Amino acid sequence: MNKVIVHLKKWLLTGTYLCMASIVYAADLPIKFTLDWKFQGPQAAYLVAEAKGYFKEAGIDITIDAGNGSSGSVTRVAGGAYDIGFADINSLIDFVAKNPDQKLKAIFIVYDAPPFAAMTLKKSGIKKPQDLVGKKLGAPVFDSGRKLWPAFAKANSIDVNSVSWESVKPALRETLLVRGGSYDAITGFYFTSYLNLKAAGAKDEDIVSFLYSDYGVHLYGNAIIATDAFLEKNSEKVKGFLGAVVKGWKDTLANPDEAIAFLKKKDALIKSDVEKSRLLLAIKSNVLTDDVKTNGLGDINENRLAQSIQEVVMSLKSPRVPAVSEVFNGSFLPAKSDRMLP
Repeated sequence: MNKVIVHLKKWLLTGTYLCMASIVYAADLPIKFTLDWKFQGPQAAYLVAEAKGYFKEAGIDITIDAGNGSSGSVTRVAGGAYDIGFADINSLIDFVAKNPDQKLKAIFIVYDAPPFAAMTLKKSGIKKPQDLVGKKLGAPVFDSGRKLWPAFAKANSIDVNSVSWESVKPALRETLLVRGGSYDAITGFYFTSYLNLKAAGAKDEDIVSFLYSDYGVHLYGNAIIATDAFLEKNSEKVKGFLGAVVKGWKDTLANPDEAIAFLKKKDALIKSDVEKSRLLLAIKSNVLTDDVKTNGLGDINENRLAQSIQEVVMSLKSPRVPAVSEVFNGSFLPAKSDRMLP
């Protein structure tokens, strides 16, 4: 009899532990989050949220990994290798247009303006977008600014075929422009190409930049993305995730130096001054837009997104035009009052 009671106690005790373990698991949901690129200044806000415990407070056991490009982030999330991603919404639009059965959504806009830009040097004589006609542009074949050139060209009444392209490795793009002789201008992410041009010897006053968002292009930039299946299964945790992201970005905007310090802890090889400059350029050009100052972080204007979908489909020759509801789901956003900046 005593043996039976002992075994019963062990079973109950084990059962209690199992029950407690399941509760802990439910509260601290493991989420794998992939960035679009390596750990740089514009990615620091997520490390701030991790380091300050904002994800933990939301019941999330976060893992943040570097990425290998926005298209890679889209496929990582679509394929289930990652739960949530940070990726160019324009890559997402093209993916959704080509794969209507793979339900994938943007749920939070981070870059209200895209970082794409055409850039040159004053010595080229190029002073306005129309001066690019007849010129040669350098960029990798996968560069988003190059792929979405038709949208920029159309917005500025430029024949899309009036420029020629030189394919170049990313590491050489800005250096060859500064050296001269290879091409007249480049396309790239503004906050990266600008710093690379300076590192290659160009002075601030020598650099001429045409940000797509300043020249009639309606595109959004990078966003937080996830599959419908993950969103439906983990709706409350997703809301908590976005709440943590908002806190991380607010802290980053308020104290960029602190954000870069957390970035340095993640990757000791970064150059803090360079990454702070990259972060500040991204904040000024892509994050803190007039729309964000008025409406808060994360949301969209439906008419603008509809226009941007049209621009992406035209530029990339996507097979169909997805509806706004196929691309963006704003139901997980924190309240507008929480997303407003001080």
